[in-house]
Formats: sequence, C-alpha cells, structure tokens
Amino acid sequence: MTRTVKDYIRTIPDFPHEGIMFRDVTTLFSDPRGFRMAIDQMVAPFAGQRIDKVVGLEARGFILGGAVAHQLSTGFVPVRKAGKLPGRVIGQDYTLEYGQARVEVHDDAIAAGERVLIVDDLLATGGTAEAGIKLVERLGGEIIGCAFIVDLPELGGRKLLQSLGIPLVTLCDFEGA
Repeated sequence: MTRTVKDYIRTIPDFPHEGIMFRDVTTLFSDPRGFRMAIDQMVAPFAGQRIDKVVGLEARGFILGGAVAHQLSTGFVPVRKAGKLPGRVIGQDYTLEYGQARVEVHDDAIAAGERVLIVDDLLATGGTAEAGIKLVERLGGEIIGCAFIVDLPELGGRKLLQSLGIPLVTLCDFEGA
C-alpha cells in the first residue's frame, strides 16, 4: 500500500489543552521518505515559475521553507515572532484565538518586485499566513502562492486566503480543530 503525506502525521488528542486534536508533523519530518514526499509535493505546483524568495513562517515553516528554497534554488526568508530578529524589522499584528500576536521580518529581506512563496506546516484560521502576506506586500514583494502540509478547513484559513486572491496548495486536510 502506498503511503500518503497524511499517513505520516501523528494526531495527539487534548494537546495543548482538552478538546484539541494536535496534528504533529514532526513524525513526517523524521521519516526520510515522508519528508521528501512532502517537500516534492509542496514544490511541484510551482515548478517552472520564477520564485525569488521562499518565506517560512515560525517555526515549522522554517524547516519546510529551507527545504523548499533549496529545491527551488532560491533564497529563504524567516518570518519570526516579535523580538527574535536582529537589525531593523517591520512587524505585523494578527489575532489569535485568545488574543494578539506579532510577527516580524527584516526590512531588507525582500526587494520590491520579488516573487515570493510562503510556506508553513498548517493552515488553521489563516491569521499567521495573512500577517506574513501583509509583511511581504509592505516590502513590495509579489505573493505567487502559499503552501501548507495540513489544512484544517473548519477553521476558515483556506477561505480567508482565497478571499485575498492567494493561490493555495495544501497536501492533506483533517476535520475538526
């Protein structure tokens, strides 16, 4: 039987708190075949397109973003939680389930007109991805798409990014939070 990316993802019930079904991609990352499959599937829809930078959203997006950037022979840019980057940054606030957070990027990480692919492990509400999109656009970058391993469709992130006109790739989805 051929395995899919979804088969490599472990579900941990009641983490980080009761009622949450945590989709753990570290089991995917630790398997060489699963990890290669995921990266290949994230890259394939963008093959042949000009991509100048891959943006990875903290933290698992760094793992994926580095591998995707390597496959595409392009640069990698981390979007980090506030206060983690040295040098001059721009920031973007976004809403979490219970409050607000902020992500930042170096103010010289993306040049005007550069074509950017944003990657992360999981698309839930879309708040972090939307913040990353806004940062890239403020720097003058053009978003050519977003790629995620997991989509949690019930939480609305896919609809949010589609409403922004962003091309979207997800490798699998899980029902529920």
